[in-house]
Amino acid sequence: MAVLDIRDLTVTYRTAAGEARAVDGVSFSLEAGQYLGIVGESGCGKSTIAKAIMGILPENAHAGGAILYEDRNLLVLDREALNKVRWRHIAMVPQSAMHALDPVYRVGDQIAEAIQAHRPMDGVALRQRLDALFELVGISKARLADHPHQLSGGMRQRAMIAMALALDPDVIVADEPTTGLDVIVQDQILLRIKEIQEKLGKAMLLITHDIAVVSENCDQVVVMYAGRVMERGSHTVLENPFHPYTVGLINAFPDLDGEARELISIPGSPPSLLNPPKGCRFHARCPFALPLCTEQEPELLQVAPGHFAACHRAGDMMEIRRRGADPAAWQAKGLVA
Repeated sequence: MAVLDIRDLTVTYRTAAGEARAVDGVSFSLEAGQYLGIVGESGCGKSTIAKAIMGILPENAHAGGAILYEDRNLLVLDREALNKVRWRHIAMVPQSAMHALDPVYRVGDQIAEAIQAHRPMDGVALRQRLDALFELVGISKARLADHPHQLSGGMRQRAMIAMALALDPDVIVADEPTTGLDVIVQDQILLRIKEIQEKLGKAMLLITHDIAVVSENCDQVVVMYAGRVMERGSHTVLENPFHPYTVGLINAFPDLDGEARELISIPGSPPSLLNPPKGCRFHARCPFALPLCTEQEPELLQVAPGHFAACHRAGDMMEIRRRGADPAAWQAKGLVA
């Protein structure tokens, strides 16, 4: 049963240079208890999806399609109705806790304000809730009286996780939740998020550029490129990819559990969304592209049970995975480009 159902979502930004469609026909669902990761390079539309879900797109953006929560399309709700959904039913852990927390107010007061706005409590119950939240995210309850600048970056991010959990929402959206933190703290934060997700059974949507993070934490995967879904499904997406872009992402990140190997970068950069290319949007960087790929956009089709990919060469993936492990294949494409 989907707790969040995204259908044919489009988000277009109006800019001085023209209209850029940052999200173009994206569909996926998130079920209760699932941990779904959206992965892709910067500019592929990941964070735009998070903002569309939370209803915090900037004024120059227009969203179409549907984001369904309890059969309600969040995209058409007025501000009052949307405010009743945000934090209470769908909460967010943003990229930068330093910018998300008000530097003037104590951290505990900010979390209390979010609680009181949706579910008023008396003083004793509120204090017990705040203490329990900080215990859950691994911070001493004494730090509730601190201001944000008195906490480390990791502690501020844990405080934002506590705020997201404050009203016991059904869905938590974590948008690059470890940005700006060192690798040790990043690992601690991601481990804490996973522990909480498993303990409370929340539906979690994790947005990241790091496919290794998705591999270690998520049971469902959506791979995005240039505003479109290239591949989606269970963890088998990372074990047996059916799109060259997914193969490239996997090759670009180290396997912490496997043998040491050469990392292979994908030459080039994503296309401009002001004027996206015809056909498959990855074809200009793909060493395995056919003439068909430059003319006809591939459909997102089922390639295995619960596994979908948008590639004209999905039937050749065993060979493409083998060739994709050779850096020379990608380098040759880079020279041509």
